[in-house]
Amino acid sequence: MADQKLQPQHFERIDESDDNLFYEEPRLVKHIDEPACEALALFYHVALPRGGAILDLMSSCVSHLPNDIDYSRVCGLGMNRVELEANPQLTDHLIHNLTIDPALPFADNEFDACIINVSVQYLIHPIQVLGEIARVLKPGSVCAVSFSNRCFPTKAVAIWRAMDDRDHGRLVGYYLMESGRFEEPELTNLSPNPGATDPLYVVSARCRGGSAET
Repeated sequence: MADQKLQPQHFERIDESDDNLFYEEPRLVKHIDEPACEALALFYHVALPRGGAILDLMSSCVSHLPNDIDYSRVCGLGMNRVELEANPQLTDHLIHNLTIDPALPFADNEFDACIINVSVQYLIHPIQVLGEIARVLKPGSVCAVSFSNRCFPTKAVAIWRAMDDRDHGRLVGYYLMESGRFEEPELTNLSPNPGATDPLYVVSARCRGGSAET
């Protein structure tokens, strides 16, 4: 993938209708099974800074953060107010449609970490969004992008639908590197019981800070 650039058709979706309409109905459910949820919380227990300010991007009614760690702030940015208000781990939240506007409504260096839980497949401007994530992160902070094999297929972008889990990891790593703002990404297989529970992977990378490369 490194020798070719992604094209607009790679980000086409089966359902190109207004995302505000699609996400208007609350979905107060977890999108991975309980063993995968527990594995993700254990990963965050180690990967995220205690007492830090966490940005939960594309958030919902659950953030998958460990319950025994205190964070100074957990800000959820999502599409459905009911889901965000039902999330007990959020300290604050806001509605923002990244499909329409990939710019994040936050100040530079505002957060100590960013998480994207099983939602990266819906980004149609992933490189711009990751560049924005780097802008709002403090230098050296981690961005952790988890994914499984579940999705709303009509809203997932074409390139995601055409790939398997291994290539999904490569694709997320490509997004991070193309943003020009992150160190080399690392893929971690968190699948708790392959074949019996939901697969789970995380691609994580640390923000370099400074201006994006061109």
